[in-house]
Amino acid sequence: MIQRPREFGWWHEVVLLLLLMAVVIGAGMFVPKFFWSLTQQLRLSRQMWEVALLSLGMTLIILTGGIDLSVGSIMALSAVSFGIVFEASESLPMSAVSCLLVALCCGALNGALVVWLKLHPLIVTLATFAAFRGIAEGVSQGAHYSGFGEAFRGLSHDNYLGISIAGWSFFGLVAVLTVMLTNTSWGRYLYAIGHNESAVRFSGIPVDGMKFSLYSANGVLSGLAAIVLVSRTGAANADVGSGFELEVITAVVIGGTSIFGGRGTVIGTALGVLLIHQTRKFVDLYLQAAEWTPILIGCLLIGSILVYRACSRDSK
Repeated sequence: MIQRPREFGWWHEVVLLLLLMAVVIGAGMFVPKFFWSLTQQLRLSRQMWEVALLSLGMTLIILTGGIDLSVGSIMALSAVSFGIVFEASESLPMSAVSCLLVALCCGALNGALVVWLKLHPLIVTLATFAAFRGIAEGVSQGAHYSGFGEAFRGLSHDNYLGISIAGWSFFGLVAVLTVMLTNTSWGRYLYAIGHNESAVRFSGIPVDGMKFSLYSANGVLSGLAAIVLVSRTGAANADVGSGFELEVITAVVIGGTSIFGGRGTVIGTALGVLLIHQTRKFVDLYLQAAEWTPILIGCLLIGSILVYRACSRDSK
């Protein structure tokens, strides 16, 4: 029976939590109005749920040793389809369904190219990263779609206990995926595929089907993130999701998921998302210099890798 590869305990999540607390406390010394105020923190959190949702699907894909660079471009194409259908029908349900269907098809295409044509996921998703964005720009012809109504904006602006519907959806998915990864054979198979795919194939596990379903599901999550972003900003265009793929991958890796597969948790990813969000908000609110954001995120990424290597040596 395939067992999940041994982890180094929960130390990475504990380190991330301590680092997150240190960032909030430190940033609060300079901007206490925002960082030490629960109301302001909840208000600022509206801007992170798209990346948070994308990071869940990316975590599962990287766990199996894959990667998806096209998530931002899938968001763009999905958002454009949402705007086009709404402009033609003025129906939010039809627009949302079309958005998710387009995203599903994009994810399924990635999965088919990786699984059945045996192409490397980095090359496949790099190609579709350009293709999906190009299709979005070609179809929309630079148009900006808006006027979706106040009811639709409630998806990202209405609060329940201070957290939006998108936020509660994210936390619900984190809870479900955590249970599935730790307590089901499906979760053990994912870790095992990332650890040694050949051995899993010889065990009779449907590796191709599982990987295809992961890329397809990641496409759906990209479509859902597009809906949330359009709801928050009130506009859909071909620029939606630009640069999100790098931030998502960084959050996943900072969260402790090995880029080579076989190790990681969605809780760690959630903490990675929060850490990047708090860092970004500090740069925006205090330094007011957006060019510093990738520098600080890069430092966080390198620092998390160094901490992992040091703790890995100590655990041996």
